[in-house]
Amino acid sequence: MTASVETVTVKVLLFASYADWIGRNTVEVSLPAPATVADLVRQLRHELPQAARLPTRPLTAINAVHATVDSPLREGDEVALLPPLAGG
Repeated sequence: MTASVETVTVKVLLFASYADWIGRNTVEVSLPAPATVADLVRQLRHELPQAARLPTRPLTAINAVHATVDSPLREGDEVALLPPLAGG
């Protein structure tokens, strides 16, 4: 008898240089539950060679609300990874 592992699938939105590095604007990722933003970033960096340049603590939003790397992820969340912003 094997134990089933619950997963959380999220849609990752990538912007500016992050999208350029990875070569697309969105990625769907499934993670073992429970999962956090830090788990997501770690998995992206591991699974996609181009994502190795992502910082371990990027500016993040979950469902358009500011989040931290410790924020939990839920099934169907939309996670935005934002590069450093500059303005004037």
